[in-house]
Amino acid sequence: MINLNVNQKAYQVDADPNMPLLWVIRDIIGLTGTKYGCGVAQCGACTVHLNGEAVRSCVTRVSRAEGQKVVTIEGLSANNSHPAQVAWNEENVPQCGYCHSGQIMSAAVLLRENPDPSDEDIDAAMAGNICRCGTYLRIRKAIHLAAGLQRKENAS
Repeated sequence: MINLNVNQKAYQVDADPNMPLLWVIRDIIGLTGTKYGCGVAQCGACTVHLNGEAVRSCVTRVSRAEGQKVVTIEGLSANNSHPAQVAWNEENVPQCGYCHSGQIMSAAVLLRENPDPSDEDIDAAMAGNICRCGTYLRIRKAIHLAAGLQRKENAS
């Protein structure tokens, strides 16, 4: 049995310690917001936070997450109110939407580490997240908006 803390909730799962965290999150715990994209950590669709760090859950063994804090897109905010989630909706970023939970999770880490990113900062931080629909300009615009929303939220 492996003890996990996912979105501030304790889980005890019966899984092979080498099983990718992605499959535990989706198939055992039942949180399907985190997506399977490539399975080799190249696209970013499966990005979750592990102790605040953006990681690719498709190649992260569940044993690595034991005793750590895992946050999925479902746990980023209680009601989709994280500045990145709000900005994604306001800027109508997704076309198909498949990659965007991973995009948002990566953007949330960027914004925490750099509350006022330049275009170059955004491009560098998001380079490992692939969007087949090509909404990169909207993603960048949404991250700038999210940064402004976050600054406004922090000033309150």
